[in-house]
Amino acid sequence: MKKKDVMIEISGLYTQDNDTDSVDLVTDGTYAKDHEKYIISYEESEVTGMAGCRIKMTVDGEQSVAIARSAPAESELVVERGVRHVCHYNTGMGFMSIGISGSRISSTLDDCGGKLEFSYSLDINTALASENTVTVTVREIPAPEAI
Repeated sequence: MKKKDVMIEISGLYTQDNDTDSVDLVTDGTYAKDHEKYIISYEESEVTGMAGCRIKMTVDGEQSVAIARSAPAESELVVERGVRHVCHYNTGMGFMSIGISGSRISSTLDDCGGKLEFSYSLDINTALASENTVTVTVREIPAPEAI
């Protein structure tokens, strides 16, 4: 499958100390397949506070999601069901190590797009910081009609 232009909708739900917050983002990006993994990529915007960074999500079915952010705020997070990964996260003020424990990954992604949902807990020095659920919907951008 060659790289496609897509519309990406991202919804996140974050719970910390019994307070819940949500974030929604709609952006354009690209979508491709590399072997059996789907690659979702987009530019961060001013809205997220990370303008100039590129996000690349590599989805390995319902096993794992790797999220890499390019410079100037480089980070890589790995969400794998039933596994805790220690990841390096750039806060913009410096790097910190965080634990990511994946609890659920559900994917209907195929060559035309689809939906990805994953849940994970985030810890700092093994102390629970937040519970997170992310939904990513990928839709092809229709080709312009011939005039």
